[in-house]
Amino acid sequence: MSMFCYQCQEAAKGTGCTIAGVCGKDEIVSNLQDLLIYSAKGIAEVVVKGKLDVAGLGDINETVLDSLFKTITNANFDPVAIRAQIRKNMAIINKLSKTVSVDLHDCATFEISDDASMDAKSIEVGILATENEDVRSLRELIIYGLKGYAAYTHHALNLGKEDVDLYAFTYEALAATLDNSLTADDLVALTLKTGEYGVKAMALLDAANTGAYGNPELSTVNIGVEKNPAILISGHDLNDLEMLLEQTKGTGVDVYTHSEMLPANYYPKFKEYDNLVGNYGNAWWKQKEEFETFNGPILFTTNCIVPPKDASTVARIFTSGSAGFPGSTHIDADEKGHKDFSAVIAMARTLPSPTEIEKGKIIGGFAHAQVFALADKVVDAVKSGAIRKFFVMAGCDGRMKGREYYTEFAKELPDDTVILTAGCAKFRYNKLALGDIGGIPRILDAGQCNDSYSLAVIALKLKEIFELNDINELPIAYNIAWYEQKAVIVLLALLSLGVKNIHLGPTLPAFLSPNVAKVLVETFGIAGIGTVEDDINMFMV
Repeated sequence: MSMFCYQCQEAAKGTGCTIAGVCGKDEIVSNLQDLLIYSAKGIAEVVVKGKLDVAGLGDINETVLDSLFKTITNANFDPVAIRAQIRKNMAIINKLSKTVSVDLHDCATFEISDDASMDAKSIEVGILATENEDVRSLRELIIYGLKGYAAYTHHALNLGKEDVDLYAFTYEALAATLDNSLTADDLVALTLKTGEYGVKAMALLDAANTGAYGNPELSTVNIGVEKNPAILISGHDLNDLEMLLEQTKGTGVDVYTHSEMLPANYYPKFKEYDNLVGNYGNAWWKQKEEFETFNGPILFTTNCIVPPKDASTVARIFTSGSAGFPGSTHIDADEKGHKDFSAVIAMARTLPSPTEIEKGKIIGGFAHAQVFALADKVVDAVKSGAIRKFFVMAGCDGRMKGREYYTEFAKELPDDTVILTAGCAKFRYNKLALGDIGGIPRILDAGQCNDSYSLAVIALKLKEIFELNDINELPIAYNIAWYEQKAVIVLLALLSLGVKNIHLGPTLPAFLSPNVAKVLVETFGIAGIGTVEDDINMFMV
């Protein structure tokens, strides 16, 4: 096989992509991403074995986060950018290793002379280099969790918030995946610890976002179009959105959110911008068709890129941060963190306004502060029986036809149930007219995938209000869709909080070996999905 990757839900044949990624990456990019992770482990090896002061590493900490982030599914398809990041990591290793006098793993000592030697090394260090299937499974589960929380930590850092403990654990966990003395039990414990730090990362990002933009509030978002030329902004980075909105003020160019950027419309600060006019389109996987009808330039602030159909669309794509695509224009931040989006704005002025693909409004903004504001109403509805059960349906959307299950599941839920959601999974049902219960909408959208933190905070608050000993005694069921590694850290975070009996679909992860899957099933009650009717009957017992 020319590559091997099984980190996302679309792993070919449910086992792994071996020729090209279903996501669209080729074998060169896939293998280079493996080497990028290997070089990040090299930095961790030096830091941990050398007992270096993490707080004193400065920009090196951000570089490691960026390295992890660049390998998330659909984030960066640009081999030039990935090669540059590998070389940057190797320079860091070379510099740091001179300060320590310990034996180091190959990941901290390997050398390359050119692209050809880099490609050869990348093939050696892939996932399958770990021969034991169960050890490999647990190591990858930890690494995928780290990728997810690295993304969240990176977003927080862009807003000036950081936690040295998160950096320290990143190094600890990466280094641990090199340690052949660790048992399966040790790695299971480390997996849960990764979840604990995932909670911390999401809490940090929540504080960063709300500190900068206010607490999300009940909002209605326009999904139609205006007549002005426009820019579509996708991904998750709210700091990029703020800079774009500032730079488009008074230009006659509108800004629309796309997919995971939709929840930006719920923040009070962003409501102050008249040039933020609504959301265009649906979840990330529909972008090939929707980008054609949008007509204007698209700015990707993070992952969720689908390789476009043609060069004309590539020419309209701009990327920033850890995102990248060959042929598109990448916009770097200057030394003060500022990004110049003038080229995006100039292009928008030359292109037609968006073609309307739908009309109406989406309701959202139910992060923890907004739900707490409704707490009395929610508690009364539960006590009276008006709300019989909450369903957490957070996570990711994707292309698989089987994901129609989540639309049908939402439609068929009894009228005395409420959906708590976050992430792009909501696009399967957030436009359904499910009504409300005593003024409480039956779909409560907390926001982006990282705002699954809000759902956990809400659950813990309800546990406190109802004076329960166990979070699993709450009338909450978990039926979560997943696609990529940010969903993995959300899952691990929930497990670390003691949540059990989570149902995961549309398929269980390919990276779970039979033995590891057995542990998760027996210890935490992890399960897949069945038919809509059978699952609803099971959940409503």
